[in-house]
Amino acid sequence: MATTLVTYFSATGTTKRVAERLAKAIGADLVEIEPAEPYTAADLNWRDDASRSTREHRDRSIRPALKTPIDVSGYDTIFVGYPLWWETAPRVVRTFLESQDFTGKAIVTFATSSTSVRGADGTQLHDSAPSADWKPGKRVASNESEASLAAWVTSLGL
Repeated sequence: MATTLVTYFSATGTTKRVAERLAKAIGADLVEIEPAEPYTAADLNWRDDASRSTREHRDRSIRPALKTPIDVSGYDTIFVGYPLWWETAPRVVRTFLESQDFTGKAIVTFATSSTSVRGADGTQLHDSAPSADWKPGKRVASNESEASLAAWVTSLGL
């Protein structure tokens, strides 16, 4: 069994494609972080003050339910991918992190964004999994190659 898991939340498919390439590049298992209630295009309209994503951004206590729990117990290293929304991870990523015990496990974030880099390192998420061994995360380009992703993971020394 693989000791590395790549998890990801993807609203439009960009982060999913990166996560698939990452998992393939490093021989990891792959699991999607799925909200119980999928996001619609209207939910993602950040220009609408009443949209779901905007409401979740404003209220830091919101934790959207997961469609399916993700068991991390068999893994030593967990990669957590997400799109950057307002320079941070969507709230459903916190739901996932707060649903598991990450004691003794390494967590590495990777974030997709066409412009932002703030929030990609994942430091704002550390309080959602305080027992984890957090490694430096990074912003990943949507077209990042498998070779580049593998080289990045190797540089982490995991």
